Amino acid sequence: MVLKVFFPSCCSSADSGILIGRWLSEQSSAVVLAVVHFPFIPVQVKQYLGEVQHLTKVSLSVLGSWSNSKQEKEEGLSEFLEDLGTIFSHEPWIQISKEGDSKFWSCSTLQKHSSSPKEEEVILVYYDQRKVMLSHLHPPLDTGDGRAEDASKLSAIFDTVARSRVLFMTDRYDEGPIKLTHWQSEGVEASIIVELLKQTSVPACMLLTFLLSLVSGICRSSKLSTCEQLGHRLQHLQVISSNKKAQTQTQLMRKANIFVSLLIDVALGILLMSWLYRKNRIGHLADTLIPVADHVAEELQDLLQWLMGAPAGLKMNRALDQVLGRFFLYHIHLWISYIHLMSPFIEMILWYVGLSACLGLTVALCILSDIIALLTFHIYCFYVYGARLYCLKIYGLSSLWRLFRGKKWNVLRQRVDSCSYDLDQLFIGTLLFTILLFLLPTTALYYLVFTLLRLLVVIVQGLIHLLVDLIDSLPLYSLILRLCRSYRLAAGVKFRVLEQQDGKPLRLLMQINPLSYGAVVQTYRLPTYSCYPKDSWASLCKKLFLGELIYPWKHKGEKQD
Repeated sequence: MVLKVFFPSCCSSADSGILIGRWLSEQSSAVVLAVVHFPFIPVQVKQYLGEVQHLTKVSLSVLGSWSNSKQEKEEGLSEFLEDLGTIFSHEPWIQISKEGDSKFWSCSTLQKHSSSPKEEEVILVYYDQRKVMLSHLHPPLDTGDGRAEDASKLSAIFDTVARSRVLFMTDRYDEGPIKLTHWQSEGVEASIIVELLKQTSVPACMLLTFLLSLVSGICRSSKLSTCEQLGHRLQHLQVISSNKKAQTQTQLMRKANIFVSLLIDVALGILLMSWLYRKNRIGHLADTLIPVADHVAEELQDLLQWLMGAPAGLKMNRALDQVLGRFFLYHIHLWISYIHLMSPFIEMILWYVGLSACLGLTVALCILSDIIALLTFHIYCFYVYGARLYCLKIYGLSSLWRLFRGKKWNVLRQRVDSCSYDLDQLFIGTLLFTILLFLLPTTALYYLVFTLLRLLVVIVQGLIHLLVDLIDSLPLYSLILRLCRSYRLAAGVKFRVLEQQDGKPLRLLMQINPLSYGAVVQTYRLPTYSCYPKDSWASLCKKLFLGELIYPWKHKGEKQD
C-alpha cells in the first residue's frame, strides 16, 4: 500500500513540532497544512483544532511529527515525538525528519494500535501552499479515461487547502499558546478595510440597484440597439452593485469579469470621445454626411432608371416596371428632402451623440448601428415593399397551382386536401395564374435588387454587433488572470521527480497546469443579449426565396412574424 503525504514546501525550514492537516482515508493520503512548534500543550492544540474545524467544516487532526535536526540538537527529541503518537492517537502516525543539509528526507509511519502493522511505501509530495489555496481547479469532461476520477481526488486536496484560510490567520509571531508555520496570508489589513467599505456601502448599493432596475425596465421596451445595450449594461451594474455575496468561484469570477469589462468599455469610450472632439472632427463628420447621403440617393436613382429600362437585356412588363420605378423614385425624393431639412441640426445632434461615448464604446457602436439604420430607412422600405409584393405573388401562384391539380389548403387541419372545381373557377384561376406568372419576373427583379441592398446594410450592422458582442462577452479579467497569475485557473497538476534513493521516500514536486486560453474563454464567457436570428442557413435561404421578411434584431427565443 502506498501512502501519499502532501507536504507544503514553505514548512521545509520550520522548527520541530507536530504536523496538523487532514487525513483522506479513501485516497490513502495525508494533506499537511501547518507545523505546530514547541513548546505547546496537547490539550490546547486539540481545543484549537476543534475551533478551526467548527469554522472551516474540515476534519483536521494531528497527523504526525516533524523533526528538523539542523535546528533541534536536543537528545531524546525523536523519542518524544514518537510518544506524541500515543497522546493524539492517529493511525498511521507519520514521522518526517530532515537530516541537516541533506537533500534526502526520511519519512516513516507508525501503527502502535494495530496488532499486525504493515510496512507502507511513502511518497512525499511537495506543493506550493499559496498557489494551491488561491487556485481554482476546473474539472475535466468525463471521457471515460479516468481523468474525471483523478480530478475528484485532486479536488479534495485543493478544497482542503482553500477551506483552511482560518488556520492561516495565526502564525509563529502571534501571541498565544499555539505557534504555527505555514504560508503567511498577506493583505489582512487591506481585506478588513474592504469588508468595512462593503458594510458601509450596503444602503448606497440598494438605492443604486433600485434606480438601475427602473431604467433597465424602460430600456427593455425599445427595440433600438442603443436601448438594448444600455439595458444589458444596466443589468451588469445591478450584478456589481448587489450586496449579495458570491457563493461560488464561478459567480465571483463573473462579477470580476463584468467589472473589468465595464471598466475597459468606458475607458475605450472616453478615448473615442476625446478623439471625436479634438480638431473639430464632429463638424467635419456633419459636413461629410449630407454629400454622402446625396451620393447614395443619386446612385439609387441611377439604379432605378436602369431597372425601368431593359436591365441586362431582359424584357420586363413595362407598365408594372414604370409604376414600381416611379413609386420608389418618389420615396427617394421624400428621403432626400427630409435629410436636407434636418441638415442644420445634424452637427448639434452628432455633438450630443458623441457625448454618449462616455457610457462605453459598445454604446457608441450601438448608436452608430442605429444611425445607419435611420440613414438607410428608405432602403429598408424598398425591401419591405418588394418582399411583400413578391411574397404575395409566390403564395398566389402556389395556391393557383394547387387549383390545377384539384387540391386545396385545409385551414382547419393545416394540410392539403383534394377538391373538385367547376369550369368557371378553373377559368378564373387560369387567368389569374397567367397574369401573376408574367408579372413575376419584373417583381422578382426589384425584390432581388433591394434584397441585396438590404443585406449589404445588414452585414455592416452585423459586423458592428459582432464587435459589441465580443466586448460584452470576452472574460477580460479571467484572461488577465491567466496571463499574470496562471496558477489561479488550474486545469490539473503534474508531478516532477526531485530525488530518489533506495531506502528513502520518493520525493515529488506538484506543479499546477494552467487552463488554456481557449478553455478560459469558453468557461467564463459572459452572456450577451445576442440580436442575431436563430434560424439556420437553410431556413434563411428559404425565407429569402419565398419573400418572407427577415428581422435581424429579433432576439433569441422570440417568435418571428
